[in-house]
Amino acid sequence: MGYRHLKGDDRPDDQIREHYLIEVVLADQLRQSSKEERLPGKLYTALYDELYRRVPHHQQLTRKVSVESTTKTLKWQYGMIGRFLREDATFLEIGPGDCALSLKVAPLVKKVFAVDISSIVTEHASVPSNFKLILSDGCNIPLPGNSIDIAYSNQLMEHLHPEDAREQLQHIYNVLKPGGRYVCITPNKTNGPWDISYCCEETARGFHLKEYSMHELMQIFKSVGFRKLSAYAGARGYYARFPISFVVWLEQQLSHFPFWIRAGIGRSLMFRAILGIRLVGVK
Repeated sequence: MGYRHLKGDDRPDDQIREHYLIEVVLADQLRQSSKEERLPGKLYTALYDELYRRVPHHQQLTRKVSVESTTKTLKWQYGMIGRFLREDATFLEIGPGDCALSLKVAPLVKKVFAVDISSIVTEHASVPSNFKLILSDGCNIPLPGNSIDIAYSNQLMEHLHPEDAREQLQHIYNVLKPGGRYVCITPNKTNGPWDISYCCEETARGFHLKEYSMHELMQIFKSVGFRKLSAYAGARGYYARFPISFVVWLEQQLSHFPFWIRAGIGRSLMFRAILGIRLVGVK
């Protein structure tokens, strides 16, 4: 059988299938786990480390050796967060992956913290003196309250157990200074799934434990105390503020269509530019 491929994933079908089967099994362990099993940090860390060990062709690992891919990804991400950076700022990235963005930001700000559940992808990285990697349980943010000017995550919220998502967001809110911003980028479930299960599923079954709509994520942000929310639309490093109400309306309209239409229309460049969630919350 042939498999649907996520954009940019040019691995052969046998590797796609191997990745899918392994990730679904590991993700189910997280979905079925208790909060007590997740909070110590062992389960999140162990399962992600196991995924990277068992799937050596995982893009999170292979992307490190592609200079062209890394440069492009950094440019696009910086196009979103660059407007919020300043020399005296303290920057926090949650779920930094190979830490390439945090390392790029480090010369431009006062201090950089990168909080992750696994150290495998940074074992061989050379880091500047104002950069610090902190291991977490996948929920807690072990930094002092009111200490961060800009917090950022890209493709993170969807990886959290639904029971942990709001708690982590509360921790992020707590470490922000008054007036500090959290820039959250996450795929929209309306035109998903966006994890490896897209190869043969209509809903996320891999390590995207829950994909959100803009409407759902807005409600969670408001519930933890963010006083102001704004959305950004765009692509390839060029972004501008965009009416949240229109994004929510578009989600509602697309949700009435069957999967093949949502996926066909919703994954076009124009719709991805609007639907891709880039939500900025101000404390």
